[in-house]
Amino acid sequence: MQTSLATFIRDTPEGREAESILRSCVHCGFCTATCPTYQLVGDELDGPRGRIYLIKQVLEGSPATSKTRDHLDRCLTCRSCETTCPSGVRYGRLADIGRHVVEEQVPRTGTDRLLRLALRTVLPRPALFGPLLRIARALEPMLPAALARKVPPLRSAGQRPAPRHARRMLVLEGCVQPSIAPGINAAATRLLDRLGVSLVPAAAAGCCGAVTHHLNAPAEALDHMRRNIDAWWPALEAGAEAIVVTASGCTAMVREYGALLAGDPTYAERAARVTALSRDLSEVVAAELARPGAALPPRAASGQRVAFHAPCTLQHALRLRGVVEPMLTALGLELTNVPDAHLCCGSAGTYSILQPDLSRQLLARKVEALESGAPLSILTANIGCLGHLQSGCDLPVEHWVEVVDRLWSDADARAAEEGGPPAP
Repeated sequence: MQTSLATFIRDTPEGREAESILRSCVHCGFCTATCPTYQLVGDELDGPRGRIYLIKQVLEGSPATSKTRDHLDRCLTCRSCETTCPSGVRYGRLADIGRHVVEEQVPRTGTDRLLRLALRTVLPRPALFGPLLRIARALEPMLPAALARKVPPLRSAGQRPAPRHARRMLVLEGCVQPSIAPGINAAATRLLDRLGVSLVPAAAAGCCGAVTHHLNAPAEALDHMRRNIDAWWPALEAGAEAIVVTASGCTAMVREYGALLAGDPTYAERAARVTALSRDLSEVVAAELARPGAALPPRAASGQRVAFHAPCTLQHALRLRGVVEPMLTALGLELTNVPDAHLCCGSAGTYSILQPDLSRQLLARKVEALESGAPLSILTANIGCLGHLQSGCDLPVEHWVEVVDRLWSDADARAAEEGGPPAP
């Protein structure tokens, strides 16, 4: 695609990056076939190709309008289009650049601005989000049914083993996950402990920055990233092997630290190392199980039917398709077929709050697809998807690591009752 960027952005790092991305697009239209919002709305401007044209026009000097911003707002940034694109167009990054320019030209006002400010203020801060969630749970019986379904149920944290292995990895605690599903990181810690790795948190680390980044507050997002790098650095220097992230959306964000901080002379080198050492939990567990002598308890489950929802960040951003599923089937779980598994559930960070109508439609489609195989439960790999799916169905929704940990614990308990050794 030929471009002629306007002078206000042409010679900036963002401009050069955007121009490179635009030139890689051959406007073939394959992306529209896998775009969730295009499938719902049927408007070319609510698909990747149309949005690319809108961004191109603005970067070439055409004034942005509120309609331009609306079309970009309706994008989930699920990056399904990137998986489909034969030319390797980095649409997600182009959307970030375009949204920032458009919002500078068409600033938000009124309740839209206040809502986004509230989300940026509350969600990344567990000290604010946790108490507010406890209040919502207390008021749940008095809330309208539609709103009450959005309040996640109280979940047990479970015990974490104390660090005892020479091999250590860091774990990102996250922002909303400790309040919504504290058992996820506890289960991950127990599972890796069985595999000879101690998973330890860094107390000063917090939100990965995804919330503020995708709400177009880049300076705030970079501050979150720098704080995490500072928190992790002493442990990395002391020999921690990796930074393990149990929410695929956060993994995708941490993988961007190196690129987003490349122009920061103080943090560029450390950010690049953090990106290189970041690992999604699925790839860490899969790698440890591939070591000689390591194995999941064979047939720990007795053919229980489950549906696995692969989050967009897992399949499209991280390209980690087919990593979790073999671990589940190795335990004896039966995975049901999920039609259109590449499509987004509609969570997409704060999308379910900012675009509720589209999000509800996507959720209904996803739940129908997940339930079509008559599973007993739904498993996923991202806290946002977990909470969103739970609000739209009656089946239990869990992180896959919670199930793997529980089945392994059950296998150990059975072995102890039978007088045999614990599962390997």
